[in-house]
Amino acid sequence: YVTLEPCSHFGKTPPCADAVVAAGIARVVVGVEDPDLRVSGRGIARLRDAGIAVDVGVLAAACRQVTLGHIRRVTLARPMVQLKVAVGSDGLGPRGAGGEPVWITGPEARADGHGWRARACAILTGIGTVRDDDPQLTVRAIDVERQPLRVVVDRNAQTPPAARVLAGGALVVTAGASNPDWPDGVEVLPLPDGDGRVDLGALMRALGARGVNELHVEAGARLNGALLDAGLIDEVLLYVAPDVIGDPARGLFTRPAPLAALDGITRCAWERIDRVGRDLRILLRVEREEDR
Repeated sequence: YVTLEPCSHFGKTPPCADAVVAAGIARVVVGVEDPDLRVSGRGIARLRDAGIAVDVGVLAAACRQVTLGHIRRVTLARPMVQLKVAVGSDGLGPRGAGGEPVWITGPEARADGHGWRARACAILTGIGTVRDDDPQLTVRAIDVERQPLRVVVDRNAQTPPAARVLAGGALVVTAGASNPDWPDGVEVLPLPDGDGRVDLGALMRALGARGVNELHVEAGARLNGALLDAGLIDEVLLYVAPDVIGDPARGLFTRPAPLAALDGITRCAWERIDRVGRDLRILLRVEREEDR
């Protein structure tokens, strides 16, 4: 039983379809075909040519969600983007000040968030969050064999050299500037959009070209809003604490321009809702025509 069609080409490893044939397996159940043009039905054909019974499309919608990072990268040349946010019961988010992080959720939810970090290929944040919270953006609550790539959107190269996110190496995406004081291991990627900002679409394509399937975003309202406005968010991982913050200035999304009508909202579907400690974890899936 496989979520994605066995591959039929040589990459880092030989074709999976050949390994299945060699193992003498009699029947294979495939969730979804691989849209990669190097495969795209050829793996299934290889199995059937060898006399293996193949069923395709079993739990296809669920399997598509599991493999969405791969699908986005090979069809849209960008990763699947998951945005993580935490709010109080009034829908407002906490914010640190001067490098002092604050948490509205409990320890169980924060540890759960590290699990979602661990499954991502890269973690993205913005200069505002670096200034406010001084995050590490590493997986710490669970044991992992590798850390995700850390990416900072910082158009004017203002990330402090001593920022914890830079320790051990990071990718800093600017609108053209650099910072000679940044430590060794920091890679600078200039991607100006022509208006003095970072071209987020170009950033996604650059990450896709690096093989990033899943991008996990933990950022502030401005970068969240820019990603939302650009249509680049696929999932929202929302943690809701029972507490009330009460500060209307602490919203989660700041769009570049106000919406003229509800036709411009980002429509989402409830994927699942779970209790994690004293908090709720809600996974929202952005509705897209190509995913139906």
